[in-house]
Amino acid sequence: MENYSSEHKKYLVGIRKKAVVVNVMRVGLLVVFLVLWELSVSLGLIDGFIFSSPSRILSTIKNLYLSGELFSHIGTTLYETIIGFIAASVIGITIAVFMWWSETLKKIAEPYIVVLNSLPKIALGPLIIIWFGAGSGSIIFMAVIITVIVTVINMLAGFCEVDNGKILLLRSMGASKFQIFTRLVFPASLPTLVSTLKINVGMSWIGSIMGEYLVSKRGIGYLIVYGGQVFKLDLVMASTFILCVLAGVMYAAVALAERLLLKWQ
Repeated sequence: MENYSSEHKKYLVGIRKKAVVVNVMRVGLLVVFLVLWELSVSLGLIDGFIFSSPSRILSTIKNLYLSGELFSHIGTTLYETIIGFIAASVIGITIAVFMWWSETLKKIAEPYIVVLNSLPKIALGPLIIIWFGAGSGSIIFMAVIITVIVTVINMLAGFCEVDNGKILLLRSMGASKFQIFTRLVFPASLPTLVSTLKINVGMSWIGSIMGEYLVSKRGIGYLIVYGGQVFKLDLVMASTFILCVLAGVMYAAVALAERLLLKWQ
């Protein structure tokens, strides 16, 4: 900051102070919520059996850890989610590229994409189990079909929003379609790619948990279903808390990749 003007230095300091305030407020809001929740249960204002409490959730997580089940369930769901996330992202981006490349293919496939997007994927559950068996294959496929359509729609929209004037300029200079895509369209669509990956994080978690609801003997979704069936609501809340933490970590990883990508650009 030695070469910056005093006004610019003040501006940078102001930005850092604002970031600190925002982070403190985020943490403070969470702490206040957890304290009020715990106090409400302790004072009998809400039923701890139905709503659980932070202390009961931590106790349940501790018991899962001591029994050796915690990381087994986390590892199962994390594996299914990450595989579904990667597969859906790669397949969806590839389909979007082909649809951008061929206007005819786009016109043919677009109605089917819209219909598949509106289809309740849970309705395919029995068929998926028959196709892929009662195991991780069905769960991963559920994560893929829930995520891939959103990927196609978002990425295709990003490709098509690139300035036509720039495309025409490259064509007039003799650029091939491959060069136009690699030099202009894809780089211009990187913000769309990053936002799509962020959306895919949530969609892939939804798909894997939904798949575990249907067919699973292990995983976070299995714990939620089992806890609900035997009225162990502390287990349900603890599993939901673990799910939130894992989804947050995965989202943070994508956000970190975004920052690295922006620096690389």
